[in-house]
Amino acid sequence: MKNEIVAVKENDFALATVGLNLGEEMEGLNMTFERIKVPAGGGIAYEVPSDNPDEPDSKKEIRAIILHHHPVQTYYATEYTGGSVPPDCSSFDSKRGINREDGVVYDCKTCDKNQFGSGNNGGKACKAKRRIFLLLEDSALPVILTLPTSSLNDFSKFITRIVGKQKKSYQFITKFTLKKDQNAGGITYSKVVVAIERELTDAELQGVLPMVEQVKAMAVSVQPAGDE
Repeated sequence: MKNEIVAVKENDFALATVGLNLGEEMEGLNMTFERIKVPAGGGIAYEVPSDNPDEPDSKKEIRAIILHHHPVQTYYATEYTGGSVPPDCSSFDSKRGINREDGVVYDCKTCDKNQFGSGNNGGKACKAKRRIFLLLEDSALPVILTLPTSSLNDFSKFITRIVGKQKKSYQFITKFTLKKDQNAGGITYSKVVVAIERELTDAELQGVLPMVEQVKAMAVSVQPAGDE
């Protein structure tokens, strides 16, 4: 593919794709992408990477293309309190978990840390999440949004609706917002809300497909961040 940027303007969404082989460029390097963060405590604005890493943007709404998404499992032996500390054990497919210290592989289905009652308030010590690779407006590189456990059910319904249309999630521009919610224990949290904004044009879809394939191929090589 040529190293050139192709931009398509449609309904005020500037789609930029770059003909760059990401795998080739990242060979020998730790695969990483910038992250969009879901706030804690019922906040309704995402923390989105900006040109200044120390001053991320705050956005109540994100419009993006879902390039790829897959399940992740993360387990912390001690309570995660923030920062960039990676999990003690993680899985990129919710089938095989790999211990960070000794490389021992666990079967996620039978692992005792993945059973109800192993964590706080009857929950699981190992958290099920969903990692979503997004292509934002005017961006040529994907960013990652990791859905918390509390947002998985609604996202599952969203994907089911898309499958019902015999489509793929990357064929649409998706709008991401947040709403304040409360669990059965009375704890307030921020729930990710997703909705289809519109379907991509044929030209837009052809422009984004090469990036979709590259992200799928490299997704499991992206190391988990401290907040996953």
